[in-house]
Amino acid sequence: MNEPLIALSGVERVFQLGDSEVHALHQLDLRIDSGEYVAVMGPSGSGKSTLLNLLGLLDRPNAGTYRLEGRDVTTLSPEEQARVRSERIGFVFQSFHLVPRLTAAENIALPMVLAGTAPSERRKRVDQALKDYGLTNRAGHRPNELSGGQRQRVAIARATIMQPAVILADEPTGTLDRATGEEVMRLLEELNGKGVTLIVVTHDAALGARAQRQLRMEDGELRQDSRQCAPRT
Repeated sequence: MNEPLIALSGVERVFQLGDSEVHALHQLDLRIDSGEYVAVMGPSGSGKSTLLNLLGLLDRPNAGTYRLEGRDVTTLSPEEQARVRSERIGFVFQSFHLVPRLTAAENIALPMVLAGTAPSERRKRVDQALKDYGLTNRAGHRPNELSGGQRQRVAIARATIMQPAVILADEPTGTLDRATGEEVMRLLEELNGKGVTLIVVTHDAALGARAQRQLRMEDGELRQDSRQCAPRT
């Protein structure tokens, strides 16, 4: 059997709230292969966001292992995890998380700046990303000068500028109108069509149904893991 892109084994995440313990994730086992399109669904408090934070190396499990591209990333130092996060994982958030004082071009370039990419290579890749996402005429605009859809396109360009293995999208259309949300999902699905693994956390059943695989979380456990019989259109 081929090594999966993501492999969780016996993952536990426990939060201490006063005198009580909350098991946000309980004995979670999960495999996700390279190139999959996965929706993580479930009610509030089901463990969706906790799972996304663990997959994105923004949090550590209390027990269990997380292997990314065959490497046990739970044993890495914070600095090593930050490097993996920068190079192999792209994030797209509901609230964009752009740096307000930076222009669109500078926001897109930020992961390469942090990774020490040469300025000439940064300029070339940012110019291409601006062109690919229809943002060339917005390159010098700051986030407050952009529409919601433009901000999310900047966020997607930033998430993919390092050519990550996986994109983690947390309610990526949550603050957008329907037409703009459809455009954003089309962009993400085009990236998936090129081989990038796409994991979307959503409350929206219609959005979740677009994915080829649905994971349903409840009370910190994976209650259902289903796959579409036919490819999406």
